[in-house]
Amino acid sequence: MRGKSHFGDYVKRLRAEKRITLRDFCSKAKIDAGNYSKVERGLLPPPQNEMKLKTYAKALDVEVGSDEWYSMIDFAAVDKGVVPKDIISDVEVAEMLPVFFRTVRRQKPTKKELKEIVDKIRVS
Repeated sequence: MRGKSHFGDYVKRLRAEKRITLRDFCSKAKIDAGNYSKVERGLLPPPQNEMKLKTYAKALDVEVGSDEWYSMIDFAAVDKGVVPKDIISDVEVAEMLPVFFRTVRRQKPTKKELKEIVDKIRVS
């Protein structure tokens, strides 16, 4: 992996907002600062292990289940090029992902697909 790290940028922004230095963060998370800085710079991929991500969250005072938490795990998944596990494990949502992908690519979903999406949103 080289280049843009959505996860690294996000964690770096959280650290800055919470005034947590890289060294303090790494000390709290019990990780090597030299290696972790490579994650923030996009030279190493972010962790995918939920326990490791929870360790990062705790070091950042991020509550598991919060919007900040879901942003962390989503950015880690995006940087890995995968759909987050909690999303792909929901069968109904997983079945709608192709419609979402086509929509993002500016391809129109069918009327039936749109109705299914609207129905799903209304139920939520």
